Amino acid sequence: MTAVALAAASASSSAIAVPFPLRRLPSTFATRKGVKGRIKIFAVLREDEGERLVEKKSPWTTLFEVGHPKPRGPLYKGKFLDVNEALEVARFDIQYLDWRARQDLLTIMLLHEKVVDVLNPPAREYKSIGTVKKELAGLQEELAQAHKQVHISEAQVATALDKLAYMEQLVNDRLLQDWSTISSEETLPTPSTPTQSLHTGKGKPPRKSLRVSGPIKSYHPSLKNYWYPIAFSADLKDDTMIPIECFEEPWVIFRGKNGNPGCVQDTCAHRACPLHLGTVSNGRIQCPYHGWEYSTDGKCEKMPSTRLLDVRLKSVPCFEQEGLIWIWPGNEPPAISVPSLLPPSGFIVHAESNVAEKRQIVMELPVEHGLLIDNLLDLAHAPFTHTSTFAKGWAVPSIVKFLTPASGFQGYWDPYPIEMEFRPPCMVLSTIGISKPGKLEGKSTRQCSTHLHQLHVCIPSSRKKTRLLYRMSLDFAPILKHVPFMDHLWRHFAEKVLNEDLRLVLGQQERMINGANVWNWPVIYDKLGVRYRFWRDSLERGAEQ
Repeated sequence: MTAVALAAASASSSAIAVPFPLRRLPSTFATRKGVKGRIKIFAVLREDEGERLVEKKSPWTTLFEVGHPKPRGPLYKGKFLDVNEALEVARFDIQYLDWRARQDLLTIMLLHEKVVDVLNPPAREYKSIGTVKKELAGLQEELAQAHKQVHISEAQVATALDKLAYMEQLVNDRLLQDWSTISSEETLPTPSTPTQSLHTGKGKPPRKSLRVSGPIKSYHPSLKNYWYPIAFSADLKDDTMIPIECFEEPWVIFRGKNGNPGCVQDTCAHRACPLHLGTVSNGRIQCPYHGWEYSTDGKCEKMPSTRLLDVRLKSVPCFEQEGLIWIWPGNEPPAISVPSLLPPSGFIVHAESNVAEKRQIVMELPVEHGLLIDNLLDLAHAPFTHTSTFAKGWAVPSIVKFLTPASGFQGYWDPYPIEMEFRPPCMVLSTIGISKPGKLEGKSTRQCSTHLHQLHVCIPSSRKKTRLLYRMSLDFAPILKHVPFMDHLWRHFAEKVLNEDLRLVLGQQERMINGANVWNWPVIYDKLGVRYRFWRDSLERGAEQ
C-alpha cells in the first residue's frame, strides 16, 4: 500500500471518528441465543510494540505525532453490548488504526532519512565501503519490515471500516425505528388501523409511528425560504411567458429588456385580470384588459388612456442558471447561491422541456408534492408497480435496503445498482446502472458500463397539485438525441412510468385526507423517505436540520 493511499485511509478514518480518543479493540462478533441485536466481545488484543522511540527529531515527527489512544480506551471484554456500545468499540478500533498507520508511515520516512544520511558524501568520507554496505543492508531489512507492517495496517483498516459500516447500519436501523416516529402512549384507532393491531403483545410498549394523515395543511412559511427551479430556460423565449402556481399563488415568468427572467404576480393591479392572457413585448408584459404594462420587477411602466400612477405588482427574486429558471418565494433574504443540478460529467441531456424541439416533460399533477417526493424516494415498490415499464421482469429481492451515511439524504440501493439523493427543498436525483432498457446489471452503479441520470423537481403548486419538471441524461448513445421523434418516445415512456405511480399516490392522498396514516409502519427500505419527512417536520418546528 502506498503512503498516499494509506494516508487517505487514515484521513477517512479520522473523519468518521468520534471526538474522543479511541483504542484498537480487535473483537469477534456473535449473537447469543436469546440476545438479539447484541454483540459479544470475546477478546481484547493489544499491540504493546506500538510504543516507539524516535532516536532523533525529524520534521515529520510533528506531523505524525499523536497520542497513543490505548491507555484511555474502555474495555468491554466478555460483555454483551447493545448496538451503540458496539459502534463505539468499532470507532475506537478505527482511531487506533489511524494512530497505527501514522506510526508506520513515520517509521518509513525516518528510515528513508537514515538512508540519505548513510549515502551523504561527507559521511562516506569517514566510513569504509563495507561499513556503508552493512548499514544499508540493515536499513533495507528494516524498510522491508516497515512495508510489511504497512500492508498489515492496510488490511486492518479495510476490516475495521467494514466493521464500522456494519455497526452503523445496525444503529441506523435502530434510529429508523426509534426516531422516525412520534411518541404516543396509546394509539387511537383510525380507518387504516384495525383495533386488534393496537395490541402488539403482552408487556410490550405501544408501537410508535411517523404520522402523516388528515386534511392537507397549508404549507409552512419556512418551506418557502429556498430557491426553487420552476422552469427550463429553453421554454422561455423573449416574447413568451410561463404562468405557474407556487405555494397557492399565481405567478408569471417572462424576460425583461436585458433578456434576464423575472417573476411577478399573475394578477393585474388594475382589475385583477390574469396577465398571462396578454402579451410580452420589449421586455414588458401587457395586460389584455386595459393595456397596463409591467417590467420584470413588477413596476407598472405604462397606463394607456390615463395618467401614469406609481403602481407595482408583487415580485420575487428570479434568476437563471444552468438551463433552469429559479425563484425565491419566501420572505427571508435569498441565499447567495444555489446547488448545481447538472448531470455528472460525461452525461448528455436527452429529455427536458424544449418548446423548439417539442420536448415538454413538464407536468401538472393532481397530488400533494410531499406524497410525490415520498414515491420518488422509494425504489422497493418497483417490481410490483412498474411491471410494464422499467421494472418489467425484475425479480423480487429477499430484502431491499437503502444504504446511507448516518446523516444526509443520499446513498445507494441494495441490491439495485441505483444511487439516489434528495436535495432540499424539492429535488430528487438518481443515477441508474443499466445494460438496456428495463434491465439492470452489476451490484453497484460503478460496476455498470452505461448509466441513466434523472432529475425530478416537485414544485408545490397548491395543497393538491404539483408542478413536475423532469430531465433525463445518458452517458452512452449520444446519437439518440438526434434521432427523429425520439423526444416523443422519451415523453411517452416518462408519462407511462408516472401514471403507474400516480394511480397509487392518488389513492394514498384520498385515504390520507380521510384520516389514514401514509407512514403507518416504516421499514428498513423507507429510510430516505423517513429522513425527508424528518426534514419537513424540522422546518415546521423551526428547528435547524
